[in-house]
Amino acid sequence: MPANATAPRMKLYRERLRAAGLRPIQLWVPDTRAPGFVAECRKQSAALAGDKAEAEAASFIEAVGDWKA
Repeated sequence: MPANATAPRMKLYRERLRAAGLRPIQLWVPDTRAPGFVAECRKQSAALAGDKAEAEAASFIEAVGDWKA
């Protein structure tokens, strides 16, 4: 199917979303496949090791992750 064949459907889809009160955003995130990504993660993690605020944040995230509705 040619890419231009999907354009009218996507337009209608976006119009429905906007009518529902939503708006599009563009979100850029780090490329986990990029060379050096893992090394940078390790470097930043090591820099935070032993930090009290980081430990509190990690505890909070773990507690929220275990929460069941």
